Amino acid sequence: MKNNVRKILASVIAAALILSLPGCGSLNYAGAETPAEPEAESPAGSGEEAPAAVEAEAPAVQEAEALKEPAGDVAPSETEIQVFIAASLSNVMEKVAAAYNEKHPEVKISFNADSSGTLLTQIEEGYACDVFFSAAKKQMDTLEKEDKLLVDGTRADVVNNQVCVITLNDSGTAVTGLKDIGKASSIALADGSVPVGRYTRQAMVNAGMLKEVEDVSKITTKEISDQLGGVEISEQSNVSKVLAAVTEGSSEVGTTYFSDTYGYEDKVKILEKIPYDLTGNVIYPIAQVKNDEADETEKAAALDFVKFVTSDEAKEIFESCYFDTDV
Repeated sequence: MKNNVRKILASVIAAALILSLPGCGSLNYAGAETPAEPEAESPAGSGEEAPAAVEAEAPAVQEAEALKEPAGDVAPSETEIQVFIAASLSNVMEKVAAAYNEKHPEVKISFNADSSGTLLTQIEEGYACDVFFSAAKKQMDTLEKEDKLLVDGTRADVVNNQVCVITLNDSGTAVTGLKDIGKASSIALADGSVPVGRYTRQAMVNAGMLKEVEDVSKITTKEISDQLGGVEISEQSNVSKVLAAVTEGSSEVGTTYFSDTYGYEDKVKILEKIPYDLTGNVIYPIAQVKNDEADETEKAAALDFVKFVTSDEAKEIFESCYFDTDV
């Protein structure tokens, strides 16, 4: 009994000693002492209580959360692709791009339109290009086989076209088509490096109007003029400039694509649609181009746009603009 009383008294005394120690805190789970937190002081002369600890940390938390949000109003998935197109595709591709952007507004499509030969040279020289849409297979073959600049598996033939002899509706020309085109006072003709110029030369050779040569694209406009009896020929650097020369009246006739007459029905008269057996098929191929400057988002958008251009939805747009989709 005495031993029990002694134990109780010892415990009471020990507890009293611990409680009497100043500034003592609690013990953590490892047995180490946790220091007591000092009382927060109010700002001098403010008469206000100090804010709670969680409130003091709020600005830092808000700043951290803000870093997670994208800067400005640009979504992370937005991107821009560079699409090089033959000049004869300008009108229809604006419509195709508009249809694509209805589904993918985050993709900005920037077009560079010119002759396929000029575009080929630009790509070879290192111009940033994601997609190439040519008016002939020749330029695409060069990019694929010689330059090795096409993304494997992305090349596809999209449309066919037809070379036409055109004039103004009220020109009063005596020309009825290709075979008597020399009757005109002046002809607008694309140079041999431009697909429509090469197709026109090929048709003239096949029709017996020009001498046969190994490479028809090398036939100069002077040689054509001489073999057609000295007719004046205005050489143009792309098909759009041929169309402009005719519609502005600076040339009596010219050769363009059937698709180029879309929207000009009230101004332009088609004298002849030159048959494919003279020109050969006028195939327009498209492909994604290797672009070392593009990030993964840009590359994915370029591939997706190529797929859309070859879709049934796009086919309807091409047909509405006088292109032949039976390729």
